[in-house]
Amino acid sequence: MPETLSALSADLAAGRIRSEALTEAAVARARDPDGEGARVFVAHAGDRALAAARASDALRAAGAARSPLEGLPISVKDLFDIAGETTRAGSVVLSDAPPAARHATIVARLIAAGAVLVGRTNMTEFAYSGLGLNPHYGTPLNPYDRATGRIPGGSSSGAAVSVTDGMAAAAIGTDTGGSVRIPAALCGLAGFKPTARRVPARGTLPLSTSLDSIGPLAPSVACCALLDAVLSGDEREAPEPADLRGLRLAVPTTLVLDGVDETVGAAFRAALSALSAAGAVVTEIAVPEFAGLARINTHGGLPGAEAWAWHRALIARDGARYDPRVRLRIERGAAMVAADYVDVLHARTAWIADVERRIAPFDALVLPTVPVVAPPLAPLVADDGLYGAANVLILRNPTLINFLDGCALSVPCHAPGTAPVGLMIAGAGGTDRRILAIGMAVETALAATR
Repeated sequence: MPETLSALSADLAAGRIRSEALTEAAVARARDPDGEGARVFVAHAGDRALAAARASDALRAAGAARSPLEGLPISVKDLFDIAGETTRAGSVVLSDAPPAARHATIVARLIAAGAVLVGRTNMTEFAYSGLGLNPHYGTPLNPYDRATGRIPGGSSSGAAVSVTDGMAAAAIGTDTGGSVRIPAALCGLAGFKPTARRVPARGTLPLSTSLDSIGPLAPSVACCALLDAVLSGDEREAPEPADLRGLRLAVPTTLVLDGVDETVGAAFRAALSALSAAGAVVTEIAVPEFAGLARINTHGGLPGAEAWAWHRALIARDGARYDPRVRLRIERGAAMVAADYVDVLHARTAWIADVERRIAPFDALVLPTVPVVAPPLAPLVADDGLYGAANVLILRNPTLINFLDGCALSVPCHAPGTAPVGLMIAGAGGTDRRILAIGMAVETALAATR
């Protein structure tokens, strides 16, 4: 597991390492021809990153460190505007688009906090898949079982591998239907999807404006909390770990456990046992609304309509250059009429209210982030049907929380040396700090059993 942000920050503060050396090491790993860097990054910050690191070292030496992120190398997904650069969203279609005139809000906040941006990470084209495949720039391989060659998860694929492989201390991604939590779960990291409105999306290329959220992938929940505070502008003290004793955790039995493979099932059951042993009250509950979501999204749902609205002119002009699998999903939104879209908006409001009433007696939901371990890449490249089925299954659980307008963490719950498995801890919208506090406690309880 990579070092935590707090450990790296302590090393910098004590003078045991300099940001320049930390950044040089990250850049070297990214440029190693024998590594995944060529598929992880679509653009390197290069000399600008090293210059920023040297400036950070000078500020720290002068006693003017700007935040706990000071001098730490961070990667950002290729959806965020960086002034003077073209945001391509993992596509070749936008290669000739004009460079951004100013930073995205979250980029500006990271820079103001002293983070060193090391590059833009690869992703599923236009963020429209949970698998992480990209035919234009390649697909970075999952750090687990590279001999087989497994998917990293998506759409924030490069973000996850940039952290696991030491090319960045942490990464910033987006999550519309699981695109932070899925790669975090499949690659053995912590990943946090905040309530969508918590982090400003200005300067972020959209997939679905109703569902898009921005969050971190990092070595630990505490790292995610630190990054979330910067991204959201939350100036309060970081939340303290919750007390698991008496904490009420609900395990939904509707839909989310269907199709769980043997590895995920065993890791999930072991995690629940560990939480019960730590004093949490774990209760199974039916959430019939989860089973009704497919009906609400019959015509493609919010992503279909909102992605088509953004892409229709671009597809008309340059559709042949899209990843065909991504283009197919976007074009399905063309069949939705305005009344269908309004129906989904109204149904979502009622659905959220029903789910929130059902989960109100509990402190959080716990469920597998993804019901299967990372599948091999090659069969998904070769078979459209297999790709589609895997995409639906892997997106299924995380998508529920996006539609809820909720917040959620994915925390590793697998045994060391085994395939990564994520435990999702989720809550209603606006409970972000509480979910982060619970996540820290859960992480500690699970670590004690390994």
